[in-house]
Amino acid sequence: MIERQAAMDIPGDDILWLARQAVEHYVRQGDLLAPPTDPPPLLKDPGAAFVTLRLRQVLRGCIGTLGPTKPTLAHEIITNAVAAASSDPRFPPVASSELAVLLYEVDILGALEPVPDEGHLDPEQYGVVVEAGRRRGVLLPAIEGVSSPRQQVAIARAKASIRPNQTVNLYRFTVTRFREME
Repeated sequence: MIERQAAMDIPGDDILWLARQAVEHYVRQGDLLAPPTDPPPLLKDPGAAFVTLRLRQVLRGCIGTLGPTKPTLAHEIITNAVAAASSDPRFPPVASSELAVLLYEVDILGALEPVPDEGHLDPEQYGVVVEAGRRRGVLLPAIEGVSSPRQQVAIARAKASIRPNQTVNLYRFTVTRFREME
């Protein structure tokens, strides 16, 4: 079952299928899946995406980009899905025995929008980027247990090792979320 957070003319089945195929191909074959030769229109354009893997409801990996780094969104999803499965420093690489029970979530990011303060954030509606010098902390929207902008910013600061009293630049972004449900 797929849950869509925002209405958008995007093939959610195709996006989740692509992320799943990328991980399964990488775990079994050891290399990157070739992007589809004729993807749906949105997947042909550059775009930013996060891919989250879960074992039931427990986080198993999450990697993404805040802006396009690959020629197409399809490439971006493939690369980030494999990175979530193999390079998230919080977890060991996904094993083949886990493939059948992984649940996938793909967030397609809107543009970063600078905001002057936490008053312009809503952790249910917007993700946040907290930036201080070269350090950047990111938190996606609608994260279970995150109920206030202050908490959202504090978590993003901690992820980037930005001190609580350090001056930061804040950015918000929207996502279109596609999620497999148990």
